Order: sequence, then structure tokens, then C-alpha cells
Amino acid sequence: MLIHHFLFYLILPEQVRKYRKYPHCQSCVWKLRVPSDPERQPRCPRPPDEAATSQPHSRSRKPRGRVRFHLSTQTIWSHATVIILIAFSLLVTSRQYIGDPIDCIVDEIPLNVMDTYCWIHSTYSIPNRFEGTNGKDFAHPGVGHEEVGKDTRKHHKYYQWVCFVLFFQAILFYVPRYLWKTWEGGRIKMLALDMNCPVISEDCKADRKKLLVEYFANNLHSQNYYAYRFFFCEVCNFVNVLMQIWLMDSFLGGEFTTYGPRVIAMSELEPEQRNDPMSTVFPKVTKCEFHKFGPSGSIQKFDGLCVLPLNIVNEKIYVFLWFWFVVVAIVTCFALIYRLCTILMPHLRFNLLRTQSRLSSQESVRTVAEKCKVGDWFVLYQLGKNIDPLIFKEFMSDLSKKLNGKDNMV
Repeated sequence: MLIHHFLFYLILPEQVRKYRKYPHCQSCVWKLRVPSDPERQPRCPRPPDEAATSQPHSRSRKPRGRVRFHLSTQTIWSHATVIILIAFSLLVTSRQYIGDPIDCIVDEIPLNVMDTYCWIHSTYSIPNRFEGTNGKDFAHPGVGHEEVGKDTRKHHKYYQWVCFVLFFQAILFYVPRYLWKTWEGGRIKMLALDMNCPVISEDCKADRKKLLVEYFANNLHSQNYYAYRFFFCEVCNFVNVLMQIWLMDSFLGGEFTTYGPRVIAMSELEPEQRNDPMSTVFPKVTKCEFHKFGPSGSIQKFDGLCVLPLNIVNEKIYVFLWFWFVVVAIVTCFALIYRLCTILMPHLRFNLLRTQSRLSSQESVRTVAEKCKVGDWFVLYQLGKNIDPLIFKEFMSDLSKKLNGKDNMV
């Protein structure tokens, strides 16, 4: 017991350790001292005796520590994409700064000097040397004899910035999620406090339901701003993914938008007919020129051949990102269409709320849906995801009576 109180005092902050006797619930011994705001209500821990004797029903959800919103799109945006981009950035960084990202071959110039120079000042390839037979028309794809006046050079300057660009993209993908977490402020979590647990004392449950009903009745038609901020973050998600595609296309010299279709088309050809687009965008062998003064003071040019093993990783990363970004853009577009329909179609909002509160009577759900605006419906819909179904059923019944002017709730 002494260790328990020590850990309680050590771990919890001071404002949480200030507790007092809970007046409405005999089985709930202590209550955290919180402001009287109806959005920040006290936690009612489940009593041990009832936890041992009560039998939770099969359709009840387990208590959750985090609030659930639209799980699929939020998971894609705030978790999966950010984690993927950060992982790719770390992978490229490890190969770039720990391994050997470039190896150049040239006579009379120290190799470490040539490697550093070509890495800093970029390399180049000849676009006309990507077509033909390897070993006959050119030594390597993009490397061959340069005819003055006929051939042009394509410089590759992106490879030293790939890790930074990927990390910057991860930050941009997290911005809408960060904005929503800041604006949301834990409202749904506080409203659903202790309501996602099926094993809860009747007094505590009744007290929580009453406070929640009073909150909705007093704040009816005043929650649109809360919902529209969430909708704004969804629009930011779609604009963000389009800007990310444009950013990568500009970063790779206009090659990213057609990168995926070209790779698919190449895979369907015979091996001897393939012109690998990955070698065009991410060449493994390039050329580099180094100039220095000779013994007589004249400028000498040294033509070096550089191997870029890092591009083997880069080409696979950007092939995956092309397909991933297309999927994310399509999912986000459908999410925006769905959101627009929920804003413009009250009947759709009723059906969605009816599905979320499937245990409630249709009359109660219809009464609540007709009285609510978009913001009220949005908060109710999110609460339905985070509250135990049986408790949400009772809450919807009490709320419909309250909105109809019936305060004689049991």
C-alpha cells in the first residue's frame, strides 16, 4: 500500500493528485479535482466488487485510451505515410552518410577528391544514350561518346537532397493531423470519459449521462465551428497530397508523374526491348568532369566515370511512393466526396447515426437527427464510436426526451 501511494504521488502531476470525496457515487471513493466545465468531467473508476460480479455483454467495446475518428483515412495520413517517409529518409541517410554513395574512376586524380567533387557538383548523363543496345551503342545507359552540337547533357543534382526532402514531406503530411489535435483539444475524450467501459456503477453512469445530455442541450447548434475545422483538415489532406506529387515531380525534373506508368509499361515488354525508365530517372553510372591547371598553366579536363549505388535504393523508394501517393489521393478524394454528401444530405446523416446507434430506437435517432445541425451530428457520430453501445443507446433515448422537452428522465 505504501509503494502504491508513493507511485501515485510520484507519477501523477500535482493538479491530478488533488482529489476529494465523490458525492454522487458510493462505490467511487475518490474523484479528481477538475474544473466545473461540462467538457471536463471527473473520471469514475469502476468498483472492484462490481467488476468481479458483472458480466459484460458480448457487443460491448473494450475501454480505449485514444479517441477514434475516421480510422482509415487518419491511419493512412497521420501514421502510415509519415512512418513510411521517415523510414525511407533514415534508409537513404544511412546509405548516404554511413556507406559509400558514389565511386568515381579517373586517371591522375585522387579517387577521394574525385568522389567528393562529383558528389558536390553533381554528375550528368546523355539522354540520347539511353536508347540502343547496352555494350554496343553505349557503355552504360546514359553514358557514351558526346557529339558536340547534337547531344545534350542531363545533370543529376537531386541525390544528395533525397533524405532531406523525404523528411520534409513527412512533416507536411503530419501538419493537418497536428492542426486537428490542437483544435480538438481532447473534447471527445472528455465527453466519452468512462463511457466506453461496460462495467461501471449505475450511479456513476447516470451522472455521466445526465451531464452529457445537459451539455448537448445547452450547446445545441453551437458546434458547427468544431466540425468545420475537422472538415478543413480533410481538405488540407487532399491539397497536401496533390502538392506532394507536384513537389516530387519538380524535384526529379518532371519525371515523377509518368514514372509509375512507364515502369508498368516496361515490365510488359520483352527483356531485349526494354528501356528501363528507372535508369533514366535514377542512373547507376554517370559522367563527371574535373578541371585543373596543368604544368604549363593550361586548363586540363578529366572525364570521369561515376557509379551511384545509392540510386538502386532511390529508384525502389520512388516507385513505391508513386503507387502509394496515387492510392492516398484516391482515398482522400472519396473521403471528401463522402464529407460533402454528409454536409448536404440530412437523410444520409440520419442513416449514419442510425447505423452508429444500432441499438437505439429509430424514433429516438430521428428526433435527435432532426434537431441537430452538422456540427451536433458530427460530435454525436464520433461519440458513438467511443462510447459503449448500451450506454450510447440510453444516452440517445435521454437526449431525444430532453430535446422534446421531457425532463422526467429515470
